[in-house]
Amino acid sequence: MELNVLYEDSDIIVLHKPAGVPIQTKDIAQKDMVDLVSEYRRNKNEKPEIFVVHRLDQPVEGAVVMAKTKEAAASLSKQITEHDFKKKYYAIISREAFPDEGVLEDYLVKDMRTNMSKVVKSTDPRAKRAVLSYTVVDQWDDRKLLDIELFTGRHHQIRIQLASRTAPILGDVKYGGIATGRALALCSHYLGFKHPSSGEWSEFYVKPEGEDFIDSKVI
Repeated sequence: MELNVLYEDSDIIVLHKPAGVPIQTKDIAQKDMVDLVSEYRRNKNEKPEIFVVHRLDQPVEGAVVMAKTKEAAASLSKQITEHDFKKKYYAIISREAFPDEGVLEDYLVKDMRTNMSKVVKSTDPRAKRAVLSYTVVDQWDDRKLLDIELFTGRHHQIRIQLASRTAPILGDVKYGGIATGRALALCSHYLGFKHPSSGEWSEFYVKPEGEDFIDSKVI
């Protein structure tokens, strides 16, 4: 598989990850993004090590940044921890009555047996706070396109927060969405962060490649 490289320098590499490819997997029979980037660097006669600083679920497409050095990884990880690292997503839902904008706040727990998350009470000792904001930016037929800013990075956060409000993402059968036979209609379309070396604010954008986005304004 040929990598879709959006930007790279001696510190970082920014890519458009396709849906269906994991960032990192224990399945030795399956290629993941770490394998692909390491191979890419090796073919360029570069040191093949790569550092994962954030993740996208396997069925999700979109922008992802990886670090080429430990120092760059530490800088990006710190920005994520301090909420200075910006991430935005497009998601398609099929619920016409869903409000046009809002802030969603929940407490989530990951079920290790099912690899799914669920909403719980804030008093649950395992609970982790999850926050996002969204705006509806397009609507057609019975579908709404949400532009989502993620403030926390919980397991399956966008998927479960929408599903818990009877607005699962199109194609997200795992959380009650309509089966389409196509990729999950969720795309990480924007990343913003300070460059690990220069400190300059850097922004990267992608357009979704999923078929369900074709009729939307974002293509």
